[in-house]
Amino acid sequence: MDGYCGDCTLPSTASAYSSLPLGPYFKQHKPLLYSKPSKFNSLVINGHRRICDLFDLHQEQVPYEVAWFWQKEIVREKKAQIEKEGDCTDTLIILQHPSVYTLGTASTEGNLKFDMKNAPFNIYRTERGGEVTYHGPGQLVMYPIINLRRHKMDLHWYLRTLEEVVIRVLSSAFSIQASRLEGLTGVWVGNEKLAAVGIRVSHWITYHGLALNVTTDLSPFKWIVPCGIHDRQVGSIKGLVREGKQCIIDHGTTDLHQLDDASLIHTTHKSLIEEFSQAFQLEYCYKSISAALLYESKQSSLTK
Repeated sequence: MDGYCGDCTLPSTASAYSSLPLGPYFKQHKPLLYSKPSKFNSLVINGHRRICDLFDLHQEQVPYEVAWFWQKEIVREKKAQIEKEGDCTDTLIILQHPSVYTLGTASTEGNLKFDMKNAPFNIYRTERGGEVTYHGPGQLVMYPIINLRRHKMDLHWYLRTLEEVVIRVLSSAFSIQASRLEGLTGVWVGNEKLAAVGIRVSHWITYHGLALNVTTDLSPFKWIVPCGIHDRQVGSIKGLVREGKQCIIDHGTTDLHQLDDASLIHTTHKSLIEEFSQAFQLEYCYKSISAALLYESKQSSLTK
């Protein structure tokens, strides 16, 4: 099956790859792979635990085009593994992006409030479902690349489960009561959208995913109609906790003024990892990949 669904392709309208902001992640260092057992419950299928490779880059700003290319390479490898072995491990990538706009399959230029030839940031048209959105620092992005044949072959179930992960994170980590809105994807707190969901599914393997605004500068959203929704606003965890007096972290009460940006990112990331593991009943195999290898792989693809 090939399909797409969700929120917010065609050739990229961005400038040459060499002009992309690379950020601290793209410093030369030696490749490193390691794993450790997860404390979370795992799914048992035919006597085997369901394993998920976790690439945790949540403190890094990985250029969008690099992460996009990486996802597609992983999907290609998983398809080959399924054809050969009948199954594959799942993968979860969590990271941040430098500022960028992405357009989904339903995107129209009418939802851009600027000339595409003079865009404030790079723009990419992708194969994910939905409309235009913004990614940038302070926003945690999760890219699950999983084989739905081993979970549930239902795209609506998958979208609702991704939303449920975020709803649980907001409740358990910050005592923020979030919800869904009928007819719309994503996670909402009142009139504010905190998380966007946009996916692609190929042969029942998922990619793309969800983006949660934690400490994100929301001003770039003003230059677009986020996800094509005119009568709603975009919000962030930072904005919401500043409106209250207290929030809950690690089952203890913490004064709001003690929560700097790094603490908010750390707390949200920790909860996202745990809630995703519980929702999909996966055991993590923590992995790290050489930034140089990712960069060189992408550069090599451009010369072919």
